[in-house]
Amino acid sequence: MRRTPLLLLLPTFVLLAALAVWGVQEARWWGPLYCIEQAGQVWGLASVPSGAVPTCPQSRSYRREVREGFARVEQYTLPGWQPRALLPAFEAAGFLPEGGVEDDGNEFAVFLRRGGEQVQYVADRQPDRTTLITLSGRPH
Repeated sequence: MRRTPLLLLLPTFVLLAALAVWGVQEARWWGPLYCIEQAGQVWGLASVPSGAVPTCPQSRSYRREVREGFARVEQYTLPGWQPRALLPAFEAAGFLPEGGVEDDGNEFAVFLRRGGEQVQYVADRQPDRTTLITLSGRPH
């Protein structure tokens, strides 16, 4: 007789465990850093450099595209004008610049390619004199 109440509680525990797992997986999409695939890593290649702060586009459409797997994006803010700060991570991982590099003192942009993978790397000087680096590409 004592086992009956425990057996009745088992489905409840299983349901609660499933909800907890689902909640952990879904939390990423509601958080401010939804676009960062691996915390503490730039594009999953190397550690985030000192002084770089991860951020994500606040646009609902961008959030939806990333969540649905149509796009991949990561953003980092750095103090001062540091347009090339994240390039060493890509170069060390075998990415090569494709085409010309544009740098007009306010924006730096380059496409990086490794095999069939391409990443657009854009650094913009912000009004507060920080650098916003946006990395974008297709999910792998």
